Amino acid sequence: MTLETSKFALFVDLENCGAKVSTLLSVLEKVKIRGDVLLGKVYGYTDQYSDLKEVLLSNTFTVVPSLRYGISQKNNADILLVIDALEVAYTNPLINSFCIVSGDSDYTPLVGRLKSMGKFVLGISRSEAASNIFINACNEFQFLENVGGHTRKPEDKKKTSATDKEPLDEQELNKLIESILDEQTDQDELYASELKSILLRLRPDFNEKAFGCATFLKLLDKLSHKYGNLRIRNDNFNVMVSLGQAAKENGAQLTKDNWRDAFRDQLQRYKEGGFDRINPSILKADIQSAYPDFSERALGFKRFSDVLKALEKDKLLEVEMDEQKTMLIKVP
Repeated sequence: MTLETSKFALFVDLENCGAKVSTLLSVLEKVKIRGDVLLGKVYGYTDQYSDLKEVLLSNTFTVVPSLRYGISQKNNADILLVIDALEVAYTNPLINSFCIVSGDSDYTPLVGRLKSMGKFVLGISRSEAASNIFINACNEFQFLENVGGHTRKPEDKKKTSATDKEPLDEQELNKLIESILDEQTDQDELYASELKSILLRLRPDFNEKAFGCATFLKLLDKLSHKYGNLRIRNDNFNVMVSLGQAAKENGAQLTKDNWRDAFRDQLQRYKEGGFDRINPSILKADIQSAYPDFSERALGFKRFSDVLKALEKDKLLEVEMDEQKTMLIKVP
């Protein structure tokens, strides 16, 4: 039911991830839900990424500056990342998991070597820059467009300081717990103690007493009764927490009257997150996540590509093909 906490080494290719504060914070959140980050390195750092300094310092990242040697600059960063990752794999027995924030197929041999050593590899990348070879090589892969989408609110854009987080209110805490439970792809529930450990990795300042509860279990019970999206049960001497049926079924309805607004809002979120181009599969997955009953036919279309054509006609997006003849959506 519970797994030993993973110990991660996190390697970030800044050129690939877009190097925004919000993006890096979202990546950290995604990894910390899965385990402890023992080591972090970023590659390709230049003065243009100076707004990342506070995030990097507060999370003890090692910065590898960009080596400016013309067209070989990107290759230098790739080589350094591979060397560093292998060195960690061979010399640090505490680390059993690696997160590589890049979609470059050049890292595929590295992933293969790490997996052959029994390491878990999580890949994260923008959909437009993700190689299918790299995606399939990883044990798990996440697109940056999806990362951190559960807990980040539009009004949070002004909170770009990594060390100046405002205290969670009760509703935000409930949403964060829901996000953590929703991320558990290999199990339906968590031990309450494990859930609290994940919360502390994400928010070291978390304390149940700040919410008027003497214990974490009393806080969970309070949230369960108030919001109805958590299910708590006793398993012998252990307390298990999972998403209640109401949370799983609490999906909004997409209709012929509101579907354009729903797509427009989702595209706007991509744009605000710094994603100018995305893979159509990402857009469809995000719409299905927000509207579980989504169906092209229910909206009067045969295929998702027909939906895209209608949105393109309304000038909400542009459909492009990249060099590999892969369809991409450009957000105007």
